[in-house]
Amino acid sequence: MHRARPSRGAAALVSAVGRRRYWRTVGRQTEDMVSEHDKDHHFVHRSTIPTMHFQPSLPRLPIPKLEDSIRRYLAAQKPLLTFEQYRYTERLAKEFEQGVGKDLHRDLLEHDSLNKHTSYISGLFLFIFVQYLSPWYDMYLSAREPIVLNYNPFITLNPDPKPGYNNQILRATNLVVSALKFLNSLKNDFLRPDIYYVNTKWSQSIMFKNFIRMLPPSLSWYGAYLVNAYPLDMSQYRLLFNSSRIPNLNKDTLFTSEFARHLLVMRNGHFYVFDVLDAFGNILHPSEIQAHLSQIIYDADRLPPFGLSYMTTEDRNTWAAVRQLLVQKGNEENLKKIDSAVFCLCLDSTSIQDEIEMSHVMLHGYGFNRWFDKSFSLIITSDGTAGINFEHSWGDGVAVLRFINEVHRDSTKHPAVVPESSPSFFVAPCDKLEFNLSHRITSAINAAHMKFEEKRKQLSIRAFRYETFGKKFVVKQKMSPDGVFQLAAQMSAYRLYGRFVPSYEACSTAAFKHGRTETIRPTSLYTKKCTDAFIEERGQHSTEELRKMVDMCSRYHKRLQLEATLGQGFDRHLFALKYLVQCRGGRLPDIYTDPAYEKINHNIISTSTLGSPAIHYGGFGPVVSDGFGLGYNVFDNWIGCNVTSYLEGDLEKLLECLEYSLNDLFDVLEGRSLT
Repeated sequence: MHRARPSRGAAALVSAVGRRRYWRTVGRQTEDMVSEHDKDHHFVHRSTIPTMHFQPSLPRLPIPKLEDSIRRYLAAQKPLLTFEQYRYTERLAKEFEQGVGKDLHRDLLEHDSLNKHTSYISGLFLFIFVQYLSPWYDMYLSAREPIVLNYNPFITLNPDPKPGYNNQILRATNLVVSALKFLNSLKNDFLRPDIYYVNTKWSQSIMFKNFIRMLPPSLSWYGAYLVNAYPLDMSQYRLLFNSSRIPNLNKDTLFTSEFARHLLVMRNGHFYVFDVLDAFGNILHPSEIQAHLSQIIYDADRLPPFGLSYMTTEDRNTWAAVRQLLVQKGNEENLKKIDSAVFCLCLDSTSIQDEIEMSHVMLHGYGFNRWFDKSFSLIITSDGTAGINFEHSWGDGVAVLRFINEVHRDSTKHPAVVPESSPSFFVAPCDKLEFNLSHRITSAINAAHMKFEEKRKQLSIRAFRYETFGKKFVVKQKMSPDGVFQLAAQMSAYRLYGRFVPSYEACSTAAFKHGRTETIRPTSLYTKKCTDAFIEERGQHSTEELRKMVDMCSRYHKRLQLEATLGQGFDRHLFALKYLVQCRGGRLPDIYTDPAYEKINHNIISTSTLGSPAIHYGGFGPVVSDGFGLGYNVFDNWIGCNVTSYLEGDLEKLLECLEYSLNDLFDVLEGRSLT
């Protein structure tokens, strides 16, 4: 381990540095003030209701009735299959429902009743086999494909509204400090609990908050329910910081450290660490953080001979084997520093030219300046563009979105440093991690580099912006903005391929203890009928008839959304039953070997939406090689999409079809005939 060399001729002064300066939790020292905007040095806020107050009383994720899951499964299959294919699939599904599926469902209910501390999708202890299982975690952790492009999504933050604050070092310092304040708020139970308020007035009610605080945690959820407020699960937050995915043969593990206080910083493929918290949670003075980041940029002025971080772009078994070689060569302590770091800060030398380049940088970058295994990496480019790339096995977008919202708000409204701030001159150098690499390791790094370069160059990304209408217009029509967009996506795929394709929309089940996600299946008999009317039967229906079809699609989509939110989809239920069979080593029932089951899970159109004033864009790679990844948001007056695919020609055509479909829908909703 080496020290990063200080910049600006300060080397002679470093030895004179005394102990490090931290902001203090009590008192206020004038010399420690860097910005008058920052009123609370250690927390993003101090909630009246403790952060985890609702966890013990959250309702449990329900297991749907088997007959309901089979009915929903067949409804999702019908628009994708021919008459003969559907009859075959229907027969297998009914046989499963009346036969082995009934036994599996009963066993799942029994195991779930013995594991009331969690959900059936997040964890089950099988007492017969003395085995603890986590179906959804295992699905992610057992996957052997590289996590970059296949699993890790990204979210980009909006710029700081004050242009002078978008300098790379300045913005990085402010975002790091705000992230540490979020961490302190979480650890000290000061972070406001996630609550969905049907009537938002209760979110501002001091009386309500004091009443809830007085209730014991075992009853607190019910108190909120009385006023139509619904607390959400926050169990994923414990893995947001100080966490990493560790590669192992056949199945990875999740690691988290309760005591590590250092930040990992990457620049041009080099690794640096320095403590940002003391033992009491006091945050390192912002001027020292600013100085460390300046040191690192000065020190890491060229790429290393071998970029170790390329290994995190490899398939997981290859990376697991190389990690063992690294440990054998004496690098275990450095790996622990990476794994246990509060989070990873990536200081890129890239300057963003447009939204497409921004998406490439945030989704995968150039490989050498990312450690994709970290729970999340905060990426800051040379022009101050900021984004998050996060590993997906530990959690979902809900926790990351909350983090982004709080950090963006705090860093812009209460910046720790201002453009006039100067970095501390007397600062101890940070530690630079150096690795001992053998020929086998460097060969593996070179191979990983070549594979990654080939793969990233195959990926196409396009930004789509549609400004004719947005959320306000659709709501005025008394329809669902999400439902209308999903209908447009179905029409677009049909225009492109001449058939209906399996589609996926992610939906959070955070309303339940240890909930993760459920799948909404946008392809339905309603979207099929509507699409046929708009395309194959164009000119054969009146505008009013078409409008009614669009409205039916909207209503049905809202129903699917509600069912999924309430844990009443079919995907997770069937997945858990299949998982039980696999854990027991039994023969898979015919429903799972049916080509139609494989087809519906080969999602050509995979979609996800996250809306927030803090977010500029979000996206992810296509989940299948011949598909598309659509990260979208329906804003008040426009619609934005970030679309990825390995099929560049099809991607361009899909976006043309999407614009055409949205124009058709707009004309019909405006009362105009289709031409």
